[in-house]
Order: sequence, then C-alpha cells, then structure tokens
Amino acid sequence: MIEALDSSTLNFNQDSLFLLNISLAIIMFGVALDLRITDFKYIAKNPKAFWLGIFAQFFVLPFLTFILVYLISPPPSVALGMFLVAACPGGNVSNFLTHLAKGNTALSVSLTAFSTGFSIFITPFNFALWSGFYGPTADLLQEIFLSYTDVFQTVALILGIPLLLGMIVNHRFPNWAAKATKILKPVSILIFAAFVVIAFVGNYNLFLKFIGLIFLWVLGHNFVALFSGFFISKLGKLSLADTKTLTIETGIQNSGLALVLIFTYFDGLGGMAIIAAWWGIWHIISGMSLSLYWKRIKETNPRWVTQKG
Repeated sequence: MIEALDSSTLNFNQDSLFLLNISLAIIMFGVALDLRITDFKYIAKNPKAFWLGIFAQFFVLPFLTFILVYLISPPPSVALGMFLVAACPGGNVSNFLTHLAKGNTALSVSLTAFSTGFSIFITPFNFALWSGFYGPTADLLQEIFLSYTDVFQTVALILGIPLLLGMIVNHRFPNWAAKATKILKPVSILIFAAFVVIAFVGNYNLFLKFIGLIFLWVLGHNFVALFSGFFISKLGKLSLADTKTLTIETGIQNSGLALVLIFTYFDGLGGMAIIAAWWGIWHIISGMSLSLYWKRIKETNPRWVTQKG
C-alpha cells in the first residue's frame, strides 16, 4: 500500500489551479494591507524575537524535518512533501490565531510578511538542500525535471508581487486598506478552504485509502513545527506573548503554496499532495486548539506585552 502512494496522483484541473493561485495572491495582498510602518519600527526596536522567528521558520524546522524523515523513513513522495511544507513560509491564518491566543500580533504580521518575502529565495533553496541530503528523495528528484528558477518565479509571482503591491496600497491609501483587509482576509481563507475540500471530494477514495498513515505523519510533523518555535523562544528567553507568536508562526505553514508547487511541477504526486492537503486542515485544528488554550494564560510580567491593537 505504501508503494502505491508514491505512484498515485491527485486529480486537480488547470482551472482550479489558476483559481488557487489567485486566492493565494489575494491572501498575501491582504496580509500586506495589514502591515504598518509601526511594524517595521517595532522590529527595529525589538529585533531579537523577529530574528529568532525567522531562524525557527527557515533553519530549525527544515533541520528537524530532516531528522524526522530520517527516523520514520516515509515513502519518498511523502518525504518530499514534508520537506516542501517545511520550506514554505508561515501561513497568514497565523496572524488570526496569534491574536486569538493573545500573543504579539504585530510580531506575527511582521514575521508572516518578511518570511514570505524571504521565501522567494529560501523556499527553493531549502527544498533542494534538504531533499538532496536524503537519499530516497534525491533519487526521486533525479527522475523529475525541476527547474528551481521556475519555482523561484512562481513563488515571486503569487507571493512577492502581491505583498509589494499591498504595502504600496497601504502606504498610499491607509483608510481604504484598513477596510479592505477586513473583507479580503476571511474571503480569501474561505476560498482556500473550499479548494482543499474540493481536492478531498475529487480524490475521496485515495484519501480514504491512505488517511491512516498520512494523519500520523502530519501529526508528528506539525508537532515538530510547533516545537521548533516554542523551543527557540524558550532558548531565547522570550516573553510569553512572543513565545505564543513564534510557536504559532512556525507551526502554521503555507500549505497552499506547497499545493501550487506540487500541482505545477510534480503533477499532483500522491504522497506530496496528500501531505500538503492534510496539513492545510490539520494545522488549523492544532493551531486553533493551542490558541484557545493560550487565550486563558496571561503574561505574568505586563511590561513584556506588546500587541498591535
């Protein structure tokens, strides 16, 4: 059964893929509309939490993912999916979850925006690096022609450009941006959720066949992601608010970007696609549960609490 997962593919037509690209672009545009000049000032005054967040997202998580893959030895296509998810930037739903958990919302928005900008370069690099270190995935990549220049262009097109445009619009028309972001964020997230549901319905038998294994793999991987942010926060002796933020930010990955890359460059390769699709559901469940728990826990030292209203 495990061997069959490597050779399976998910059905997802080009029209759906185009609409998924558009929804991701809208999501990033909405994130940028919520990015203020004060966020940059906050980073300048409090760089420690920000750079620890970037470190946890792009270095600790991919490394621990490699360790996890080495220990559990999943099928090569599943391992590729895990490496790709770990290489992606944080998802923008992390901003909502951080606010719900009474974390540092300004830090969360800044990390999402900057990690997205950095991901144009780091996502293709990290994916190639860690996939190349693991023998089975390195062999599989040799069978698949993958242009990392094309991956770079795709990430820049659906994430980088909307982010830049959103920041420009926010700077020029702040009042309109404040109103638009309240509509764009929930609408775009609902659109993305609809695509995940459509992917499940269109491939129901395949998901049903492999969900037992996939659930355990994603559960373990998501725990590693949450632990990465939490561990680095504790190591850096950050406040509770910042610890909540880094944990959520690292545990909520942009699985939508992973799906776009999988269907664009890997023809919906079964293990990769199912891992990314289930991530899109599970990380919201785990993130929401953690946020509701943390919502009840208050910072013991009020001077550390710095939130964007």
